[in-house]
Amino acid sequence: MKKGKRYVEASKLVDSSKVYEAKEALEIIEKMPKPKFDETVELHVKLGVDSKHADQQVRGTVVLPNGTGKSQKVLVFAKGDKAKEAELAGADYVGAEELVPKIEKENWFDYDVIVATPDMMGVIGRLGKVLGPKGLMPNPKSGTVTMDVTKAVSEIKSGKVEYRLDKTNIIHLGIGKVSFGSQKLEENYQTIMDAIIKAKPAAAKGQYIKSVALTTTMGPSIYINQK
Repeated sequence: MKKGKRYVEASKLVDSSKVYEAKEALEIIEKMPKPKFDETVELHVKLGVDSKHADQQVRGTVVLPNGTGKSQKVLVFAKGDKAKEAELAGADYVGAEELVPKIEKENWFDYDVIVATPDMMGVIGRLGKVLGPKGLMPNPKSGTVTMDVTKAVSEIKSGKVEYRLDKTNIIHLGIGKVSFGSQKLEENYQTIMDAIIKAKPAAAKGQYIKSVALTTTMGPSIYINQK
């Protein structure tokens, strides 16, 4: 596949045989030719675990110190006082059973994250086949099934991200926008890498972090030295 002119120019700044320090890689990303939109800086971490085994799963959440640069729309399933609490916390949508047909029949997905109080999980369970494949199912491990809806909504709005392995044992995550500059991106990078290292499963054997790469939405990969 033919690469665009901007990609070719960006690739000239990267030595593909070299492994860079994160700071150096992010400074290179800053110098790359810019498209007409603010690209996301993506992190790809390959781990030496087997995600098929429950005791080798790597999953968690972390609040990035400088946010993601993307405003997250939050839907909260809650009733009564908890619904009012969610609205005050800044949730974009709040509701209960009445939202089920809207999601099922109208394909309504105008939100990025779903938070639910534990008592609403029976209702949400009916949406498992629809929400599961989209990665939208609330989960206690990611802090999205909770009675503390104020905390959950405010953390998501301030830059909380979830990291999890895909089927090829790689974590893919946006760590901010190119416009953040290398210093803020490095702070976000370090925060997420520290979290992934701390999340190492006891059952993982051998080398845990196999490779780390940074890239932009439309740019080449830069491999990172991760001791």
